Parts: sequence; structure tokens; C-alpha cells
Amino acid sequence: MAPSDAAAATAATEDKTVAVVAYLTLIGFIAAIFLHQNRKTQLGAFHLRQVLGMALTGVAGSVCAAVPVLGWIVWFLVAIVLLVFWVMGLISAVQGEMRPVPVLGEHYQRWFAGVFA
Repeated sequence: MAPSDAAAATAATEDKTVAVVAYLTLIGFIAAIFLHQNRKTQLGAFHLRQVLGMALTGVAGSVCAAVPVLGWIVWFLVAIVLLVFWVMGLISAVQGEMRPVPVLGEHYQRWFAGVFA
């Protein structure tokens, strides 16, 4: 492997590292922000915005839990959908792809366009 190929492979691994770590708990998200500050990449920024959007959607969904019965059902459904989206986002990050989560992924990119740039 040529030196430029090795450098490209290292850069791709660093890109994936930020993207994948962002999905691993709140501490992972914070660590990914610091890693991203050292070497900003499009892939890292993309997945940081996806995780931020899903986290804020989860917080908004948890507000529904204050309403008995109907709110609990809504909260449960939001939690299940976000879990599926989280897995989809993690798989996308591991594969090094910038594939937004369904429904809200494009909105997250637009709403948080200035964040992690």
C-alpha cells in the first residue's frame, strides 16, 4: 500500500470513529464532539447532527409521558421508533455512509446545519 493510500485509510477510519462514537451513549456523544473538534469531517458532522436531533426528539417525546395513559403510549411509540432510527444511524456510521434516518433525518441536517460545521 502506498503512503497516500495509508493516509487515506487512516483518515477514513478517523471519520468513522467520530461517527460511530457519537451513537454510543451521552458520554460517547460528548467524546465524539471533542474528537470532531480536533479533525472536522463531513461524516462526523453529519452523524453528530443526526444523534443530536434524535436526542432532542427523545426529550420532546418524553414530555408526553406527563400525560397519563395516552401520553405513555405516545412516549412508548416514540421510544421504539427512535431505537430503530438509532440502530439505522449506527449501521450507516459503521459503513461510513451519510444516510439520514427516515422522516426526520433531512430535517435534522437542515435545522442543525450550523452545528458541528
